[in-house]
Amino acid sequence: MPGNSQRRGAIRGSKKGPSTGSGGQRRKGLEARGATPKAVERTKHPAHKNAVRGAKRAGAPGSRPARSGGAPRRTKGSSEIVYGRNSVLEALRADIPVTTMYVAGRLESDDRVREALKIATGRSISILETPRGELDRLTDGGVHQGLALQVPAYAYAHPNDLVNPEAPGIPLIVALDGITDPRNLGAIIRSVAAFGGHGVVVPERRSVGMTASAWKTSAGAAARIPVAQCSNLTRTLEDYRKSGFFVLGLDMDGDVALPELELAKEPLVIVVGSEGKGLSRLVRETCDQIVSIPMSSVVESLNAGIATGVTLYEVARRRAL
Repeated sequence: MPGNSQRRGAIRGSKKGPSTGSGGQRRKGLEARGATPKAVERTKHPAHKNAVRGAKRAGAPGSRPARSGGAPRRTKGSSEIVYGRNSVLEALRADIPVTTMYVAGRLESDDRVREALKIATGRSISILETPRGELDRLTDGGVHQGLALQVPAYAYAHPNDLVNPEAPGIPLIVALDGITDPRNLGAIIRSVAAFGGHGVVVPERRSVGMTASAWKTSAGAAARIPVAQCSNLTRTLEDYRKSGFFVLGLDMDGDVALPELELAKEPLVIVVGSEGKGLSRLVRETCDQIVSIPMSSVVESLNAGIATGVTLYEVARRRAL
């Protein structure tokens, strides 16, 4: 027979012509399906179920009803771990939302451990006995002293949710520009609750978020005052202006001194800048007025949380006249 067709391993050609490829036969199987959804977004994944359970236990912020047009926005980050006997006990005393409490096996109990277990049991928090090696991994090698808490990701409101015509009083919102200390955020939330404010707005980037430290500093006010998250603070402020708000920026070099403020009885958004840089340029240009707080020459500036509290008090005082 001609050629090498009988050679071992030779492949004979087909008389039916070239073999067909996959072509359109498996087109659906070859199409890209997009990025894999995050674990918390997959309804059958344990992370999603834990997030749902945590939201139900978290109280008001975690269980707020969905706004018109979709579900409440959530942080892009994951849950937070609080560890150490003092920190765990303080977090539980402050009623911070918790999904799970981790307790090391064969833990030597003391008053802090007993009180933490009592509070967790009373709040129906899941308590898991965990090997110390696993606790070391969860806390990234931190000094956990055998106790840790899992705090779920905070469920942020949308900035439009803070514009509520049915809310009592004249609208009053505080927006943060470059604040990075969670204790300042907690203190500001507490002042907003004390002086009749309706919510706080924080940017998604280069800004503090609702951590366990912010929850604790708010002394329970975070369960009543919604915190909204925006992708662009300047655009959000412009939207508030279109809705009838006056935007006031706090700065040492203000156009108006706080005691001379005449817009107190109008719907207000008060913008607080960082202690180091103050208000950013675009945010400053968006404000209707820049307000300063008169101080003695001994003090150069006020802590952001204190400055906000002083301003909110003055606005509340003028509105009560």
